[in-house]
Amino acid sequence: MATPFDITLQIVLAVLAGITAQVIAEYLRLPSIIFLLTLGVGLGPDLLGVVDPKVLGTGLEVIVSLCVALILFEGGLNLELKELGQVSGSLRNLITIGTFITLLGGGMAAHWFGEFPWPLAFLYGSLVVVTGPTVITPLLRQVQVERKVATILEGEGVLIDPVGAILAVVVLDILLNGDTDVSFIVGGLAQRLSIGAVVGGIGGALLGQFLKRAAFLSEELRNLVVLASVWGLFGLAQNIRSESGLMAAVTAGLVLRALSVPDERLLRRFKGQLTVFSVSVLFILLAADLSIDSVFALGMGSVFTVLALMLIVRPLNIYACTLNSDLNWRQKLFLSWIAPRGIVSASVASLFAILLTERGINGGDSIKALVFLTIIMTVFIQGLTARSVAKFLGITQADATGVVIVGCNPVGRLVGRLFNQQGESVVMFDTDEEACELARKDGLRVYLSSALDAELLDEAGLSSIGTFIALTTNGEVNSVVAERAAEEFQPPRVVAVLPRNEKDAESKANGKGGKVTSTPLAIKTWNTYLKDDAAELKTTQLDTEDFEKQRDKLNKLITSGDLLPITLQRNGKLDVVLGSETWQPNDTITYLLHDPTPQLMKRLSGGKRSGRLATEVLPSKEVSDLPKTPSTKTASEPAAVPKPPDQTAQKQAAQDKTSGDLQTS
Repeated sequence: MATPFDITLQIVLAVLAGITAQVIAEYLRLPSIIFLLTLGVGLGPDLLGVVDPKVLGTGLEVIVSLCVALILFEGGLNLELKELGQVSGSLRNLITIGTFITLLGGGMAAHWFGEFPWPLAFLYGSLVVVTGPTVITPLLRQVQVERKVATILEGEGVLIDPVGAILAVVVLDILLNGDTDVSFIVGGLAQRLSIGAVVGGIGGALLGQFLKRAAFLSEELRNLVVLASVWGLFGLAQNIRSESGLMAAVTAGLVLRALSVPDERLLRRFKGQLTVFSVSVLFILLAADLSIDSVFALGMGSVFTVLALMLIVRPLNIYACTLNSDLNWRQKLFLSWIAPRGIVSASVASLFAILLTERGINGGDSIKALVFLTIIMTVFIQGLTARSVAKFLGITQADATGVVIVGCNPVGRLVGRLFNQQGESVVMFDTDEEACELARKDGLRVYLSSALDAELLDEAGLSSIGTFIALTTNGEVNSVVAERAAEEFQPPRVVAVLPRNEKDAESKANGKGGKVTSTPLAIKTWNTYLKDDAAELKTTQLDTEDFEKQRDKLNKLITSGDLLPITLQRNGKLDVVLGSETWQPNDTITYLLHDPTPQLMKRLSGGKRSGRLATEVLPSKEVSDLPKTPSTKTASEPAAVPKPPDQTAQKQAAQDKTSGDLQTS
């Protein structure tokens, strides 16, 4: 019999090993489960013999149940219902149709390749239905794929976990009791899901209302109240009907997120830390409990079983479930490739192995070994290749489009119109009602609010937008909101404009501070130029032959404060510049050129102020001869558009599109 010290030692060693694995994974930027599995097996009885989960006895089941409930609650809490609504059709199909495709496909693969009897084969199929948020979420955080793809994978990982776990319990009941009635299967699944959803929904709603009214609670106590409530709802649902607690935990998380309780982000951060801790401990304990001999005893048939699950069943699943969706083939291909199994599969398989052994049914250890082999192969193969596959398919966040602009001043509105003209999503923030109204007249989506409001930034879709620009005339505000946006939402590109006078701007170059690019810019000066009709908007493409001369001329004009590059088109991607840049041949640049001609001279020469700023498209070779002082043509006149550079039809079309009139104040 194990002593209290033995049990304590096992827990301490599991915690130390789990956190060590997380640190190594963070340093190497690899999925943590790789190192959790490696350390768990290495420290287990079959190798070093340092960690032995059997010492915990039935306590292991208790730890697994409570930790899995917490993990699923945190997954539900992190799901954004609005984002889920955008992919609801595909996600619904994956949870319903996809579940049974995986069940049947996994079962047939285990029977034909692994030579498992049909009952055990379908038990395996039910255990690998789940993908698991504990693996998906860290993987997506490292790979940073397009938000739509990430939403589907995260939503599937969270929502399918209780469905798969309950389905596995129903299949186990059939195996133990011999009842193969279809109504029994469907009824058992529906009953557990319904009870869990009702308990979690009502409990989550009551908890949310309490948190909204309990202003007297400190942050620490608020987090602990939520933790106690989650476990309480889990226990209540389990008491009503076994295995319904997982659905209760997920539903409670979804409801609490939908209610937007105070300090929700702090709550999610706390629960995220608990989840990392829980996953670390569970994987170490469960991997240590795995018999290496049982894995090798499966033979090559088990490897073919897992490969069939990865290369046949999963792609078929994605094809059937996304047939009528707006996903492109690249997104579907990535979804077909990424389906690593995680902690729920491991924990349920471990518990089932114990139950089957207690009932005198052979095959429990083999099923557990096959499930762990599935976890190992999917995590190692898919986890290590996910980033490369995403980059190859061009679906990383680095390819994300759209822009959020803080500051509805003339320069900010001009940037917004240029992005909007290219068909990209544009959202603007400002606390000045008059400036916001001018932006609305330009056809831009505007929030009359501070950009420090994380909820509004979330509502604006910053989590799926490629660029964030803080462009107010207050440099301190720009730095603060940019750092906050980078920390909370992690968009691929974050730019903070630091307003400077022309003298300062001449002597300072772009600086990068962590996740935020700081750009010195005499923004007040350029705002004045735009208000006074003292700037021309031009677009040109850098020529390959005279590139060095063009580059030097551009940089000289930028340094002198006579030219402000606004956007850059490179390799088909639109990006904001607002400062110096490492220019490349064939870059297409849209920029402002200071026109010092007095308004009186413009009027005398026939110019008529119309409030419109036209884009003049210059031939590529002309930029090298661009005069420091432009012609007396007014910026408000519709500019003549020379023939664009003789490049491809695509580039010409892009330039023609850019040459359209842009509204300005």
